[in-house]
Amino acid sequence: MKLHKAWAVATAVAVVPCDAVIPTEAATMPFTDIKNSGSEAELYNAVSELYSQGIVFGTTSTTFSPYQNLTRGEAAYFLAEALNLETKNVVNPGFNDVPASHKYYGHIAALAEKGIIQKGTNYNPDHFMKRSQMAKMLTLGFDLQQATTLSAPFSDFTKNNETNMYIQTLLNYGITQGTSATTFSPYTDVRRGQMALFLYRTLQKSENNFYIINIE
Repeated sequence: MKLHKAWAVATAVAVVPCDAVIPTEAATMPFTDIKNSGSEAELYNAVSELYSQGIVFGTTSTTFSPYQNLTRGEAAYFLAEALNLETKNVVNPGFNDVPASHKYYGHIAALAEKGIIQKGTNYNPDHFMKRSQMAKMLTLGFDLQQATTLSAPFSDFTKNNETNMYIQTLLNYGITQGTSATTFSPYTDVRRGQMALFLYRTLQKSENNFYIINIE
């Protein structure tokens, strides 16, 4: 298992993406668009904890915009910070649309260097992250024990079996669930709040050395 950012210990963040609001030390939850009650209670805890560690950032000083679609650039930042990857001394992955001056360059390059994302012509940092893409990044990023058989009753699995196994992996770990009893919606965009929850749950499980809730 890789070494991840120490859980519940705030760390300084030196690189600040444009428009991001990132604390340099442990901070009180500043976002007013998430309630610490009811259906948003877990989301509140997730964003509060991740924000205090500099893993996630808000869209303004007082909003996190949890129901706003997550861009691929934001996803790279969140995951690279959660994994505590080196984002300064990195090898240029060669994406035409991610020059060294790009606000997420270091985080995208770090993920490419670890093989968490594939190198290619473009990364499309402003495109939205899909649920199937998120499953692959989390599975590879956290070195999860990958599923070998499909047991979820989803009728909308992708045509790519490898991608389906990444989805099944997250289901086995209890990190995510379907959008209904019979659908996962692999091509639906991930929202900022959803990504925060996925990272929060994964990091919590890493404290317990990970456990799989379904044995295949």
